[in-house]
Amino acid sequence: MADVTEEMLTALKTVSTATLTMQLLKRGLRTCFISGAQPLVADTPRIAAEAYTLRFIPLREDLSVPEVLGDPEYPPRKAIEDIPPGQIMVIDSRGVQTAGTIGDILALRMKIRGAAGVVTDGPVRDGGAVAETGLPVFCSGTVAPASIGAHFGADLQCPIACGGAAVFPGDVIVADDDGAVVIPRKLVADISQTAPEQEQLEEFLKSRIADGHMSFGTYPPNEETLAAYAEWKNGTAQ
Repeated sequence: MADVTEEMLTALKTVSTATLTMQLLKRGLRTCFISGAQPLVADTPRIAAEAYTLRFIPLREDLSVPEVLGDPEYPPRKAIEDIPPGQIMVIDSRGVQTAGTIGDILALRMKIRGAAGVVTDGPVRDGGAVAETGLPVFCSGTVAPASIGAHFGADLQCPIACGGAAVFPGDVIVADDDGAVVIPRKLVADISQTAPEQEQLEEFLKSRIADGHMSFGTYPPNEETLAAYAEWKNGTAQ
């Protein structure tokens, strides 16, 4: 398994998810945006961390009962105590909008244990109280019913589908105001180098537009613009 270092994650925290989707597109990956996962709280700081996965399946009446919530081996409960500090819990809620998969008490426990956040394609419960925990949460909204009203927690640390994206344990998730993106682990080292460069280029392009340059030839940049960027980057622009 490819290494993911703190330096790589720190670099990715400086890069927007919009830039990352373009970086992935350039490498032929078109389905890495997690649809439906939006910040529960506006202006939540960008997070970047390895994925710890939790998979839900449709409820079954003999299994999705209140008693299961007290079983320490039930995957959704086990996950709260097993997720390593610094990782993001990515929850496959199947896009179902009628039950929440995390509430305030479990969110608080995750925050205390050092989890980096939660990303899911479904809603959470106790939205205001979850927000007060300070745990970064990216979800589809809030609802009142508990997870067992629609789901059964089936597995941990397995490949999942979340918001139309395939997520494997150890992939890297980056989430910000635009949503959440999954970066395949084997690409993290490369993208953590090239994505900040794209961000720097785009800052230069915005300055050109602000100075009155036409969008054509500036975005995307033609050879003249790239030459001007090289001068600017090297500190030689007048």
